[in-house]
Amino acid sequence: MSKTALICGSYAFDSIMVFHDQFKNHILPDKVHMLNVSFLVPTMRKEFGGCGGNIAYNLHLLGANAIPMATVGEDFTPYMNWMEKHHMNTTHMKVVKDSYTGQAFITTDMDDNQITAFHPGAMSNSHENKVSDVSVADIGIVSPDGRDGMIEHAQQFAEAKIPFIFDPGQGMPMFSGEELTIFVEQATYVAVNDYESQMLVDKTGLELAVIASMVDALIITKGGEGSEIHTKGEVINIAPAQADSAQDPTGCGDAYRAGLLYGIMNDMDWKTTGQLAGLLGAIKVAHLGTQNHQFDLEKIEKLYQQQYGKPLL
Repeated sequence: MSKTALICGSYAFDSIMVFHDQFKNHILPDKVHMLNVSFLVPTMRKEFGGCGGNIAYNLHLLGANAIPMATVGEDFTPYMNWMEKHHMNTTHMKVVKDSYTGQAFITTDMDDNQITAFHPGAMSNSHENKVSDVSVADIGIVSPDGRDGMIEHAQQFAEAKIPFIFDPGQGMPMFSGEELTIFVEQATYVAVNDYESQMLVDKTGLELAVIASMVDALIITKGGEGSEIHTKGEVINIAPAQADSAQDPTGCGDAYRAGLLYGIMNDMDWKTTGQLAGLLGAIKVAHLGTQNHQFDLEKIEKLYQQQYGKPLL
């Protein structure tokens, strides 16, 4: 019987705009205390996103049983239709009355600098969902979400003895060092990027080796340099998968985490799991948006064989 993953994390609409100039040409350094700027953005696209949504989408493409759990707003209908079109589980998508779904408004200039405004909306109600609402969960992930929801879901996974990945991401600044230490103590695995790993060390006061010793595996992604997995006192270096092109890095970390979940669910060794995760990230980076790429397990098996010279399964 195949295993089931419960994915706790944000769902959001991403409005992505491109400013065909450089911010520095329009922001006067000596006037930042009275900033009043307007950027003409002739190109804009609206994407389905959110960490939980992106992880669930990639895991679903692999054919795994993925159950996303999130709180969303009354404007969620187009996203819900998207999920239903792709035959994704929507049982635990809770609509919060008089709220918007999380919204990210991202403006990028020609130097790839970004100005982002994020409205959490219904995400702040994520604690209203409970891990116990799901009848069966073999593994979970606590990814960026409402603060209270992340704390409570981690505690609920731990109490139910369900192994889970702690993936703080951009939510890390919401927590104190003591709270982050509790997350690590509760978690079975921790997944961060290299910047977040340093922030985790700084905030908790724990050395990387100590954090790694507290979990079954500490996974650190390094963008185009690949990733490393700290487990059982050793470090497994994962070479980066080759991408067809580099179109958009947004959501690559979420695709990577879907690969982690799939590998763990299928009892793969850590090197294979890391390579699969990196491959999913490489596929994502070649597409604009976080859920515009397509693959199935058969395609992944072929690509894995081509990249690494041996079968995935």
